[in-house]
Amino acid sequence: MHRRRTVIALSAALLAAPALTACGSDSHPGAAAVVGGQRITVAQLENRVEEVRSAQRDATADEAQYAQEIARTGSLTRDTLHTLVLDRVLDRAAKDAGVTVTERDVQAMRASLEQQAGGARGLRTAWLRQYGVAPARLDESLRTEVRAQKLAAALGADMNTSTGKAVFWKSLSDASKALHIDVNPRYGSWDVQKSSRVDTTAPWLKDVSRAGA
Repeated sequence: MHRRRTVIALSAALLAAPALTACGSDSHPGAAAVVGGQRITVAQLENRVEEVRSAQRDATADEAQYAQEIARTGSLTRDTLHTLVLDRVLDRAAKDAGVTVTERDVQAMRASLEQQAGGARGLRTAWLRQYGVAPARLDESLRTEVRAQKLAAALGADMNTSTGKAVFWKSLSDASKALHIDVNPRYGSWDVQKSSRVDTTAPWLKDVSRAGA
């Protein structure tokens, strides 16, 4: 997509912030991560990754092009897990702030983005390529974006300022601490400062700057 409705990514704030929470351990066999006592299983993670790979295969013209896409998204599994964890952190922060998201909110965002992308197909293609979101998960991803925007608005966080970013980040940090996140070492550790792709895998990290617009 050449024109997004967003302005500023939160990458600088995320990379400058302290670790969300702890490294992983082997205390939860079969889990890719445990967030708030709830497991994200390895099987669930692998299924999500396969959804994306299948969509990428369908979107490419031949095996050579598909191989290029695989190479371009070689960190898909790790990126997908970070997104799944971040989504749960955001959900907790939003609930703590009394933020709710309706289906109407999601569809309004989808309609706007489809218009910018040249239609529904253009939006699905853009989300798949830019963020590794399978078409079947698009509304779920957009719901997360709306939640982030509404959270920023509820906090009075102007994402165009360092102060606003700090306010937004603190809400995520507080939620993260409450959730006691534990990531399987196989996928790294839950440390934003060392996870360079965290700020690029979840669309809401870019779109939250539109909160209140």
